[in-house]
Amino acid sequence: MNRVVVITILILFHSILFGQENQNHFAKEVIEVDTFFSKFIIRDKYRWLENVNSDETKAWVANQDKLSRRVLSSALTKTNAFNIIDKYAYTEYHRPRKLGDYYFTSAFYNNQNNPALFYQFQLNGRWEILIDPSDISTKDEIDLNDYAISKNSKLLAYQFSRNGSDWNEVKVVSMPQGFDQKDHLKGLKFSNLAWLGNGFFYSTYSQDGQFGVTQGQRVFFHNIGAEQSADPIIFERKKNPTASFDFMTTSDERFFVLKEENDQTGIMNIFYIDYKSDQPYLRPLITNLKEDIEILDSHEGKFIATTSLKSNNGSIVEIDPENPYKWRAIAAEFSAALLLEAFPFNDRIVAIYQADQHPIITVMDYSGTILFNKELPVATSLGGFSGRSSDDELLYYYTSYTIPPIVYKFNIRTFKSVLTDQTGVNFDFTNIEYQKVDYLSKDSVPASMVLVYEKGMVKNGANPAILKAYGGYGIVSPPSFDPGIVYFIKNGGIFAFANIRGGGEKGIKWAKAGRGNNKQNTFDDFIAAAEYLIENKYTSKDKLAATGASHGGLVVAAAAIQRPDLFKVVVPVVAPLDMIRKEKFTVGKMNNEEYGSIEDSVSFQKLLDYSPYHNIREDVNYPAMLIITSENDDRVPPFHSYKFAARLQNRDAQKNPVILKVQKKSGHHGASLLIPSIKEDADIYGFIMNELLK
Repeated sequence: MNRVVVITILILFHSILFGQENQNHFAKEVIEVDTFFSKFIIRDKYRWLENVNSDETKAWVANQDKLSRRVLSSALTKTNAFNIIDKYAYTEYHRPRKLGDYYFTSAFYNNQNNPALFYQFQLNGRWEILIDPSDISTKDEIDLNDYAISKNSKLLAYQFSRNGSDWNEVKVVSMPQGFDQKDHLKGLKFSNLAWLGNGFFYSTYSQDGQFGVTQGQRVFFHNIGAEQSADPIIFERKKNPTASFDFMTTSDERFFVLKEENDQTGIMNIFYIDYKSDQPYLRPLITNLKEDIEILDSHEGKFIATTSLKSNNGSIVEIDPENPYKWRAIAAEFSAALLLEAFPFNDRIVAIYQADQHPIITVMDYSGTILFNKELPVATSLGGFSGRSSDDELLYYYTSYTIPPIVYKFNIRTFKSVLTDQTGVNFDFTNIEYQKVDYLSKDSVPASMVLVYEKGMVKNGANPAILKAYGGYGIVSPPSFDPGIVYFIKNGGIFAFANIRGGGEKGIKWAKAGRGNNKQNTFDDFIAAAEYLIENKYTSKDKLAATGASHGGLVVAAAAIQRPDLFKVVVPVVAPLDMIRKEKFTVGKMNNEEYGSIEDSVSFQKLLDYSPYHNIREDVNYPAMLIITSENDDRVPPFHSYKFAARLQNRDAQKNPVILKVQKKSGHHGASLLIPSIKEDADIYGFIMNELLK
């Protein structure tokens, strides 16, 4: 690759008007030219915005902030979005988890913005505070991200991050007193905690500045009371610094299991340690896997796992470490139901399937005989499953877009679900309908989406509508409660979620059909969903909005750039938008299997063809856009959004408003504190509603 820098002087921060109310500021142009494969010449006018700490970038962002505050404040005033969403957000429920001898829950208290961690001995007991984020820091915004309890329930290790970063720290407290131990670990990222005896496994990455490439994962074991510098390393791959690892210990602590994935090829290796063997060392279990496998636990000395190997919808298998390539099928693949999760207990397995957008709870024994089956309503989801493998009861919650979590105890022997506590809301959720519809994509491939609206909705083409999707990494996007959706529906809107290729809703083949060089299928499916809503009179192009976050933000941005005629307003959130530069920062290289790489000429062409930043045309007035990012997003750096906003704004053809909102002290998952998260929701739905009602 060759690079030439050409500087073009424009008027810095030159004011223009969008319509009568949306003032904006030009960014200067400093053209940098890259040549790929001797034939692709890429001119980048706004690469200087990648230096987020320069005075020029800070000044430009500050001016963007002034604009966004003014526009969003006006929108919130006109729509009353904040007050109504704030009202709907205040629901009453606990979402407890059973770990070891205790129940845990996160909750707000004493008017604090960030949730604390509470515990109790009995589910109907009194909640006691265990970890208060304000005790960790009053200067930083502290997010409690994960916690794990030792097998004897005497110690609890918890992870937390500062100001939205993906980088985590770990501290340890005694149970139930909550006394701090001296242990304080740093440098964790995308790590779980797996206890073994008087210590736990964890992993770190090397850190090269705020947005430097994340690579070189290493797995360690920490003995309680030891300094982190003394922790022995368990596994690393020096010759492949982009390899990533997942690990766990089985519930009986007999086995440690580590899965290694080559993020460039998708090839996986599984290793394990048997602590009952005469020589407990890390040895290979299965190598060179081309499909995923997830070890869940052990049962009578054998591994219980879910896998998509040789199946599309997933299956449950037993793997004997003495004969690891000859598996016994416990639950073979179901052709019409996708396996989402499975939870092994002493003599039976609880599995969660999804069929035609309906979740299903299934209980089976270890021979695969189904003992219980229950199908739940369309577009609902189940989560929060917790309980010891020796328990007869587990906890889970039921939720949807307009129903906050409702927590149940489920007895795996009697199959009875018992409500643990009432969930209180302050709106009428019984007047909201859910509908699944099927449609054809550009290449005649059938796809589906879920529509949510109030009873009595008339298909007259005049309804405000929001279309949302994710469509990446083979992830099944479960419905979750969003008070903003309730607000939108109560104002006559239709919420639509499209299950597009690249996601996992129809199994591994569906995911692969929207991965890598097939990524355009994902955008085509989303565009076809928009066309369906318009053609079938649910809405019109002047009443249709699109929003999505992370990969979903890429989807809506790409769709808006490719088909600006379909949408009135678009809100991409923390989205990768410069697909030519994405793998040069943070976790970009880890995503090459999903997106492709600029190092391959065919893949480069595909990336260039759909990269939202690079396909903006000078002569198009794109839909109104609210582009949201976070200043501490070290997964998708904020300058993706900076550059995208600058290029959209700096064109004479752009008459619709394009504003950039940069969330302070936040990371990839946005605001974690109570009031800022409600404000974030209100900004999105208030901006959308204001534009759709014009």
